[in-house]
Amino acid sequence: MPTGVRLADPRQQLFDAAERILLRDGPSALTSRAVTDEAGCAKGVLHRHFDDFDGFLVALVLDQEARLQRDADVLRASVGTGTVVDNLATALVALFGPVPVAIVPLVTFRDELRARLRAAVPGGGVAILAPVTTAVAAYLAAERGLGRVAPGADVDTLTLALVGGGHLIVAGASDRPDEGAPRLERVRRLVATTLADVLPR
Repeated sequence: MPTGVRLADPRQQLFDAAERILLRDGPSALTSRAVTDEAGCAKGVLHRHFDDFDGFLVALVLDQEARLQRDADVLRASVGTGTVVDNLATALVALFGPVPVAIVPLVTFRDELRARLRAAVPGGGVAILAPVTTAVAAYLAAERGLGRVAPGADVDTLTLALVGGGHLIVAGASDRPDEGAPRLERVRRLVATTLADVLPR
């Protein structure tokens, strides 16, 4: 796109371009030049909206975390309905979508990005994993309050097992989009096994 042609929503176009690169080529391919080329705009467009490339990446991660809130809201709304196992399995697969899963290694290997995220969200934990953890813990606590999870259940420990295991399953299958149904069933087995001792029989 020639310099001077106005983009309708440049920030979103740049985010969309970065997501396509992450999914297609992985975190190592994500550079400012790659993003602007993918978006079809001049390199200066990125620097007009962000201080530098790490600032852009911080905004990208925070944008993804805001989107995760929608799936967290769906999980929260399911409290007291359906089954705990099905609700959690469906939510974990949705929360660990392809882009969030691709962002986790991006954050892991960029020291400056991690530092800026810590400054932007003090005490926020690991990007992407933290909001998923918060959503699952809140759900389990709510179901425990309704008696659908045992009163003595250790919600914090169960949450760590579910989020860690769910992430490993979904990330391991992220390059095989045709495995959606088997992936959901694997996550469901993880949830059922993890919660076996705290769910009413």
